[in-house]
Amino acid sequence: MSPAPERDGEPELRLSPSERMAHHSAMRISGAGRHGQSTQKALASIVLGFELIIVVLIGLTLFGLSVLEPRELGLAIGGGLAVVIIAGLAAMRAGRAGIVIGWIVHALMLATAILLPAALIVGLLFSALWIYCMVRGAQIDRDRRRWLAEQHR
Repeated sequence: MSPAPERDGEPELRLSPSERMAHHSAMRISGAGRHGQSTQKALASIVLGFELIIVVLIGLTLFGLSVLEPRELGLAIGGGLAVVIIAGLAAMRAGRAGIVIGWIVHALMLATAILLPAALIVGLLFSALWIYCMVRGAQIDRDRRRWLAEQHR
C-alpha cells in the first residue's frame, strides 16, 4: 500500500469506502447537495442525531425513576427535547437556523441536570463535541472555500 500523497507537508486524508459513504450520507441529510457543501452542518446533523437518542433516554429515565410528579412529565420533557432536535435537523437545510437550534438544544440538555444530575455528564460531553464540531466544521468549510477560489484562478 502506497503512502498517502502529501499536501503542504501533511499527508492527504484518504477515506475508506464506508467512511466516504457515511460522509456523503451526512452531507445529503444536511442539505449540502443543494446549497454547496457544509461540513459544519453535516457534523451538526450527526451530533444532533445521536443526541436525539440520548434525550429520549433521559426522558425515559426521568419517567422510570419518578423524578417528577406526575411521572409522565419526564416523558414530556424528553419528548419535547426530541421535537426541538427534529426541528433543528429539519432546519439544518435552511440557512443557519439549524445551528442556532442546536445551541438551544445543548442549553436545554444541560438544564436537565437540575432534574437528573447524571445528565450533566452526558450534556457536557455532547456540548464539548458540539463545540468541537462547530469550530472544526467552520474551519474545514473556510479551507474548502479558499481552496476552491484558488482552483478557479
